[in-house]
Amino acid sequence: MRHLLILCLALSSAAALAQAYRWVDPSGRTVISDTPPPGRAHSVAKTGAEKESTDGLPYAVKKAAENFPVTLYTSADCVSQCKDARNLLNLRGVPFTEKMVQTPEDFDELKKLVGDAYVPALKVGKQSFRGFEASAYNNLLDLAGYPQTAAYGAKPSGGLAK
Repeated sequence: MRHLLILCLALSSAAALAQAYRWVDPSGRTVISDTPPPGRAHSVAKTGAEKESTDGLPYAVKKAAENFPVTLYTSADCVSQCKDARNLLNLRGVPFTEKMVQTPEDFDELKKLVGDAYVPALKVGKQSFRGFEASAYNNLLDLAGYPQTAAYGAKPSGGLAK
């Protein structure tokens, strides 16, 4: 029994120290191996002994945020609708940047995005929506792959952009 315990401990510690490499070979196949990739491989990722960095976001949220970043355009005189838009994004656990429209450059950017200087406005990746309509916001977020609800313990997002 004692030998079995020692063997289990040895195997678990060896597995914890092992490194795995993940890459895409020249023919487009994804390869996972314990040996380093050949020179022509691309999209190389190393996992295992080194602790992966995490910001506490679920994988689905991280991928959606990488591919389709979210920006909420607001203004100082937008109270109710901007609050509703913020709340919807936070309830879904969407990391977003809030940009308060104040300067002429901000107004020009918003006009190019939605056609006029109307807030709130939401930009998800390259798609945008003028005003606040929960179903339209949810549709954009669903298409981008954001989860329907925030993960347990998720903190509200959305700091003002500088």
